[in-house]
Amino acid sequence: MLYDNKIWVGGTDKKCFNKPAMANRHGFIAGATGTGKSTTIKVLAESFSDLGVPVFLADIKGDMSGLSCAGQSSADMDERIAKFGIDNFAFQSYPTTYYDVFGQMGIPMRTTISEIGPILLGRMLNLSDVQRAVLSTVFRIADDNNWLVLDLKDLRLLLTYVGDHASEYKLQYGNIATATIGAIQRNLALLSDEGADVFFSEPAFDISDFIKCDASGRGVINVLNATELFNKPLLYSTFMLWLMSELYENLPEVGDQAKPKMVFFFDEAHLLFDGAPAFLIEKIDQIVRLIRSKGVGIYFISQSPRDIPENILNQLQNRIQHALRAYTPAEQKNIKAAAESYRTNPNFDTETAISELAVGEALISMLDETGAPEVVERAFILPPQSYIGSAGFEKIDELTKADPLYAKYKDAVDPESAYEILMGKYGQATSPSASVTSTVSEPDKYISMPEEEPEAAAAPVVAAASSDAAKTDKERAAEIREQRELDRQEDRERRIEQQERREQERQEDRERKEEERLKKEEEKARKEQERLEEKAKKEEEKARKEQERLEEKARKEAEKQAEKEAKEKEKAKKNSPLTKIANSAMTSAGRQIGSSLIRGIFGNLLK
Repeated sequence: MLYDNKIWVGGTDKKCFNKPAMANRHGFIAGATGTGKSTTIKVLAESFSDLGVPVFLADIKGDMSGLSCAGQSSADMDERIAKFGIDNFAFQSYPTTYYDVFGQMGIPMRTTISEIGPILLGRMLNLSDVQRAVLSTVFRIADDNNWLVLDLKDLRLLLTYVGDHASEYKLQYGNIATATIGAIQRNLALLSDEGADVFFSEPAFDISDFIKCDASGRGVINVLNATELFNKPLLYSTFMLWLMSELYENLPEVGDQAKPKMVFFFDEAHLLFDGAPAFLIEKIDQIVRLIRSKGVGIYFISQSPRDIPENILNQLQNRIQHALRAYTPAEQKNIKAAAESYRTNPNFDTETAISELAVGEALISMLDETGAPEVVERAFILPPQSYIGSAGFEKIDELTKADPLYAKYKDAVDPESAYEILMGKYGQATSPSASVTSTVSEPDKYISMPEEEPEAAAAPVVAAASSDAAKTDKERAAEIREQRELDRQEDRERRIEQQERREQERQEDRERKEEERLKKEEEKARKEQERLEEKAKKEEEKARKEQERLEEKARKEAEKQAEKEAKEKEKAKKNSPLTKIANSAMTSAGRQIGSSLIRGIFGNLLK
């Protein structure tokens, strides 16, 4: 909802706004399951639409399709609206366009192999340096011969053809090993098994079709149905990499504007980053850093900020944090890290608040007019004006078929391309080399042969490796189809085996991490025990020294007291009557003796 031409996100007394001029500085919405993230996405998407900004949503759970339907009043909704004191709140639908890579719940989205290119394709397939070099060479051969590479069958037959004629291309393009061709084919088979044959096709989607408004000036909300797509991780990452690359490469530089040109929301972002190829993460990081100047804002939604790589998370400056639950030390650490990323509000403890937030309540920190993060606020999110839940298949199908873009993209087109040209070359060949036979019959070298061959092309497609009679075209085609099915089965089994191995590795990694965690906790407990023992020892030593000090003090006090008593006793003895008489007598006797001695001495002298 807009308030003073700003996006009112939440808060009653203290309103929290997402400033349109700062909305392209990206952001994230985090929180545990069931805390209100989906509602927050809808509130933001509706507000951007009201502002005239087109929106793209990757709908993982299918609950974003309700944006095309007006919301419904209820006791809870009315109570929530009254809490914000909104007098002009009105339930309404929003202009929505639905997309689906598989064309089942929206307008099909496609691109071509040429649009992806050998570098991105090689990175997405996680090919080695040598394999990527061979793939680039194959694309160069296609360019030099003007062979269009549009879909997977074009690329796969092109790889087969280049492998069959590797000796002819060696001097001009370098050595091309058939083993490397086979490895690339296997990776393409994995991509094909996830439905990439549907995605790589003509007509290619034009990214500018996202950027449009309806007749009233409201931005169109583009909803990608990804309920099936996200279950295919390789295809999902391929699609996302293509989409972001298209955005970055085709949108012009516009600098800072009063509002974004477009805003993208990627729900369940951990599905995008978890297990994604390193190149995809690097590409997303690059795009997030640079696409702001093209007027595009990107918002990631996930359960925890830790689901997003740190180098990307640092670029997300508009933040909405719903409740997190902490049942383990690791989760407590996540809450602490999340709390420390906000500017402190003296009115409450951020770390404690994250665990106490109610459903629909969040910690909000947006950028102010100067681009600095605001102090975090604890606030309830506004209610959405559209329908909460799925719009249903009938509504989605109705809106999709009524959209002008449906006629543009609904039918896949298969123009003459590398596949048709190379099939003609195989059909016209009269004496293919032995390398053709060996390469085509290897696993992952698929050639789709027609059921019926023209009489003009009745010559064998490939020569037999032995001295047996040459096989007819139909026999050879049947053999290739059978080999293709066997290879596909092997690929599926290999993929299942790889998935089981990866799952086993993940399980082992989880067990290893759990073991390391337990060891760390044991080490921590041991160190704590040692610390307590050392502390107790120090306390004991301190008590012993204190006891010795007290004993020494008591001994000295006793000695002083004994000395004092002895002096007093001596003094008392001197002052007693007997002592005085004895002293007096001794004094008199002494005097008499002295007088006698003196008289005697002087008497003798006088004589």
